[in-house]
Amino acid sequence: MKRMYLIYKTCMKANIASAITYRVNFILNSLIMLIGNVLFPLVTVFIYNSNASFEGWTFKEALLIQSVFILSTACAGIFFNGIMWNTMSHVVEGTLEVVLIKPTSSLFLLLARSFEFESIGLLGGGVVMFVYALSGIEGMTIGSWLLFLLLFGAGLLVMFGVALIVAAISFKWVANSRLPEMFESIKSFGRYPGTIFPKAVVAVSSFLFPVSMIAYFPASTLIGRWEAYFFIAIIPCVLFAAFGIWLYTYMLRSYKSAGG
Repeated sequence: MKRMYLIYKTCMKANIASAITYRVNFILNSLIMLIGNVLFPLVTVFIYNSNASFEGWTFKEALLIQSVFILSTACAGIFFNGIMWNTMSHVVEGTLEVVLIKPTSSLFLLLARSFEFESIGLLGGGVVMFVYALSGIEGMTIGSWLLFLLLFGAGLLVMFGVALIVAAISFKWVANSRLPEMFESIKSFGRYPGTIFPKAVVAVSSFLFPVSMIAYFPASTLIGRWEAYFFIAIIPCVLFAAFGIWLYTYMLRSYKSAGG
């Protein structure tokens, strides 16, 4: 474990140094990422200021869901989303062999090299929005915070699994850059309160493709609106991550250079 910690720490430092070498580029990329993700919360502000609303949800409750969505997206961007693009780049250039010959787990090394410091601006923006949204919510307890952390972690497992699945597919299907965009479209359902959707959509977004776990479920625990089925939805989240790890490892072993 100590060896893996040192490897990750070294890769993290190298990525941070690389990101801030060109400070203007780093700042611009961070700002663009932040602005792109706060546009929808701004739309929510306009909706509530025009006397409309998400039925049954106050402004700050709706904003809390969207702030958790931004926090989840930022954490995924910092720690593991980069493995999709790193894997695709290695496969296209035929340089994955350089990783495979290293005396450590190839999956772990690719994850360590995928640390993305530019998402730190998005994380900061999410934290500010999260704190502001919480200022209008009462009745939170230690138990609700523990449930929040549990479900928040489950939401990260969903995104982790998807990132690995997309990356694994690139070993055989190199031109799959549209798949992350498709997932982003599906993931956007997690920005909204689940109660505004038909039951069929709620079922799909809770169990088949559990994007509700990315923001709606964790935020609901802080508001005190959690349901028992939230915990059942943790199972598909774990399965997504487990399948992603298995598929990536399997495809990595069958890699034959330059996309197979």
